[in-house]
Amino acid sequence: MSNALNSTEARKETEKLRAEIERHNRLYYVEAAPEISDRDYDALLKRLEALEKQFPELATPDSPTRRVGGEPLKGFENVRHTVPMISLANTYNKEELVEFDGRVKKLLGGTPYSYILEPKIDGVAISLRYENGLLVRAVTRGDGTTGDDVTANVRTIKSIPLRLTNNPPEILEVRGEVYMTRKGFAALNEERQEAGHEPFANPRNACAGSLKQLDPRIVARRPLDAVFYGLGECSADFATHQEMLKALTHYGLRITPQFWICEAISGVLEKLDVLVGMKRSFPFEMDGGVIKVNQRDLYEPLGSTAKSPRWAVAYKYEPEQAETLLKEITIQIGRTGVLTPVAELEPVQLAGTVVKRATLHNEDEIKRKDIRVGDRVIVEKAGEIIPAVVRVVTEKRTGKEKPFDMQAACKALGINPVKNEGEVAWRIDDLHHPAMLKRWLTYFASRNGMDIDGLGESIVEQIVDAGLVKGPADLYDLKKSQLLGLEGFKEKKAQNLIDGIEASKSRPFDRIIFALGIRHVGSGSARVLAQSFSDIEKLMAADIQTLEQIRDIGPVVGKSICDFFQTPANRKLVERLQSAGVNFAQTAKTASDEFAGLTFVLTGTMESLSREEAGEQIRARGGSVTSSVSKNTSYVVAGDKAGSKLTKAEELGVKVLDEKQFLTLLGNVEATPSSPQNATGASRLQKEKSGQGELF
Repeated sequence: MSNALNSTEARKETEKLRAEIERHNRLYYVEAAPEISDRDYDALLKRLEALEKQFPELATPDSPTRRVGGEPLKGFENVRHTVPMISLANTYNKEELVEFDGRVKKLLGGTPYSYILEPKIDGVAISLRYENGLLVRAVTRGDGTTGDDVTANVRTIKSIPLRLTNNPPEILEVRGEVYMTRKGFAALNEERQEAGHEPFANPRNACAGSLKQLDPRIVARRPLDAVFYGLGECSADFATHQEMLKALTHYGLRITPQFWICEAISGVLEKLDVLVGMKRSFPFEMDGGVIKVNQRDLYEPLGSTAKSPRWAVAYKYEPEQAETLLKEITIQIGRTGVLTPVAELEPVQLAGTVVKRATLHNEDEIKRKDIRVGDRVIVEKAGEIIPAVVRVVTEKRTGKEKPFDMQAACKALGINPVKNEGEVAWRIDDLHHPAMLKRWLTYFASRNGMDIDGLGESIVEQIVDAGLVKGPADLYDLKKSQLLGLEGFKEKKAQNLIDGIEASKSRPFDRIIFALGIRHVGSGSARVLAQSFSDIEKLMAADIQTLEQIRDIGPVVGKSICDFFQTPANRKLVERLQSAGVNFAQTAKTASDEFAGLTFVLTGTMESLSREEAGEQIRARGGSVTSSVSKNTSYVVAGDKAGSKLTKAEELGVKVLDEKQFLTLLGNVEATPSSPQNATGASRLQKEKSGQGELF
């Protein structure tokens, strides 16, 4: 950066950068239609950080650089709500909804009205105050009258705008829900268990615990998001709730992805049945529906009770649980050596799937719930993702149930478990223990890793038990003659495995980063690292300050990466893999820019290629892949058994491609990654992008 830049020029550039970064934040987090790569986004952010460092007087409270989290807080200030955050009355049956409608009808005395139905998000209620478009305060519900000021923590949630757009009201207090994504919750709990910590019980508890952290830097690393659905103090009026939701979106705030306008209570009852079938398609936990009178001018005549408004009610679905027999408890070995007890169950139908196993988290959890082998237990899916044992049906005990001894179970497997101070988990301390080595090699060869065809768990077990490999690098020294000595291996099978190992040497750079098994580095983080560093030498040389500034990496993952590459054994592993010819460098950024500016959503199952492979093909052509459908989505690729994303695409008028059309678009009917572009498909796409023609 030139020292000749004066204050006026710097001010203009910082203002332009802030506007540009916030525009890209909105495109990425709110509209699911990113226009630039993570690397280009990081470059904008680093430039802004450099300018603010050189000209500290230009740093502002709404700067995107503030999202990483500031210094730890000493405590939370209590703030009185300008408009109380009262709770809604709950009901669990439809008859009570009909009664609710009867009360509304009676109070309104013939005045026409309609209802709006939204998903009920199981998160943490929040109130944001914007003044002249600038976020000035974020407060929890608390007791409804007074809550905690969590502004520093909320600023780290990237989908929440620090400044609103499109001429918002002078005063806007917006109410909504902060939640932890279901996928993020599962990853966070896995991360906590691998680190030896107690897992969170459910996404809501994880979210609440995150918002009450005194260190915003920890919050910045948690997978939090938010949606908004109501108002507190506001200097503008909206005729209907629907109109208000539309305005919030216009200002840059996220709203619930689905809602219905219903002219009568019968329509509400019908849509509640539709909503329950959609619950697994949402990124958040949904435990029911919220029904509100749509006409906001009727709120005052309808009034409130001491506890809740008369113009709204929450309908809650019963949690789906099942009773079954806990047949035995086995030990699962995590990729970092954590030993997790797992309940082996009599198969039972739960939340649309057959559940045979459930996590018991750790030894302390088993003791706290007094879980024994032979117990009848109640199982539910924590966060609708992970089956977990909720409680024991103690009244059905026969006296034959057996307490579980974690250490004895480990020793029976030849494992001497250790427990680090401050951790609740037992773990294997020896990475070369056969059980740990098998887990490591399976992870290394997995689809998101080196994708070694033919190297599944059973083959890994054979080659480890035979003493042929003692680490990932040994795979590349395997000879066909060694494999032919193993049971079930004949000429063709042995050659196929050797060919699969050889083919893995040319996998993209992000695959080997993932396959190394660095703690906290999943496939998404590996992709970001591969985009940020051109080869392994640059990645290994990066310090924690450099790493934690990279989008979606942060200090915890950064430290884990540094620790990994500072370990001599891991550096030796990289050297051996390099000597074997494994690719450790980023190849050309994209095969073409044919899909540049296009956003795809993948849903359902395709015969020719997996979703991961389809995503790679899209990214190789300069496109982006997102998980949710919006009006800015370019295409939804729908395979077999496509779900609610297909429905949403049809409602929004987004173009839907079946598998054959998608392969034609790729210019690659055989779906072979190395195949050249098809000229006809490419030219048709160019017409579509330039508005000259219609595709499919």
